[in-house]
Amino acid sequence: MRGAHRVLAGVLRRGTPSLGSKTVGGFVRYSCKFSSSAAVSAKPHIRPGYVILGAGLACGAGAVLYSAHLRKKTLAATLEPVFMAQPITDMATLQQGSDMRSRMELLILRVQSDVCKAIEELESTEGDKKFLIDRWERKEGGGGISCVLQDGQVFEKAGVNISIVLGNLPPAAVRQMRARGKEFKTKDDSGLPFFAAGVSSVIHPRSPNVPTIHFNYRYFEVVEEDGTRQWWFGGGTDLTPSYLDTEDVVHFHSTLKDACDKHDKSLYPKFKKWCDDYFTIPHRGECRGVGGIFFDDVDEPSQEDAFRFVQSCADAVLPSYVPIVKKQMTHGYGLAERQWQLLRRGRYVEFNLVYDRGTKFGLATPGARIESILMSLPLAARWEYCHDPAPGSPEAKMVEVLKNPRDWVESQ
Repeated sequence: MRGAHRVLAGVLRRGTPSLGSKTVGGFVRYSCKFSSSAAVSAKPHIRPGYVILGAGLACGAGAVLYSAHLRKKTLAATLEPVFMAQPITDMATLQQGSDMRSRMELLILRVQSDVCKAIEELESTEGDKKFLIDRWERKEGGGGISCVLQDGQVFEKAGVNISIVLGNLPPAAVRQMRARGKEFKTKDDSGLPFFAAGVSSVIHPRSPNVPTIHFNYRYFEVVEEDGTRQWWFGGGTDLTPSYLDTEDVVHFHSTLKDACDKHDKSLYPKFKKWCDDYFTIPHRGECRGVGGIFFDDVDEPSQEDAFRFVQSCADAVLPSYVPIVKKQMTHGYGLAERQWQLLRRGRYVEFNLVYDRGTKFGLATPGARIESILMSLPLAARWEYCHDPAPGSPEAKMVEVLKNPRDWVESQ
């Protein structure tokens, strides 16, 4: 106590404290300043006890503000190893917010980081390629983080993007939503405020023995003219092999089924069929790959339940895919297998540019970032006139499966 009294006595001898602030490097630095001792003697009506109280309050306020500054600085420092780049929304807002917009942005930031780190770890076994990280902003509102790895030894091209987009829906986007059954209380097809947050990834491996994977998980809000807020979730994960390995496909589907079954055992068969139907190339009469799960417009049983389901599905991506990559990445292949892989990638391009709903919405959105939208396309693809694989060949077996989707989980 005597030590404390000496400190206060020293403060009083220095003068009356005043709280000041100075902005340094984007932060506000707070300090206590003291007037001369003459100032105290010039005002004898101020009792020493009040001066002590004022000094204590000022220094206490400074300590609280400095503590808040340290917490903010520490939080900013911890973000760097957790996420691939600074979030689009201010991190303090995300941490304090309990609304679905904030929770979804935090989820997709984490998923992006987890997937990028897993891909880089796999790539490091054969090479040293890293993701190019491109954080961008959209003048109409929002922005995104695009992470792309190209010309690796294990992965020829891997993209993992997140986007936070807000603004007003263009007429083409409203018409597209109406076409799939969405009803909005509006006199025309323009001007509805919207918010969309999602993570989207396509990973094209170098080896024809390793399949391509695609996943996308998103949250959407639309505010109608009367203030009503419509919300829904969408997404899915699917696999596109060049060569069929039944064991790999069964593992992939089983992992997704387990994620769905945690919430409702009716979900996997329903969303598996939806995936087979959606990822179809009508003009070829075949599916893009061996499917997975796909869903859209999910707004039940509650927002919380729907969010937890999406979270489970997103967390199932890596365990469904990484074991397959590790198993297949070192298997040899020749020019014929590479040519077949490029032909299958040509089919991938056809679906994405002609039929994919996400590509269409992105291209119809004002301020769309074309590089990020077309990230899904491979570095190389091939088309041959009237190409038919030899009967009984591994390529023919793959086409047979693409023309006739199977129930993979039950095939065990």
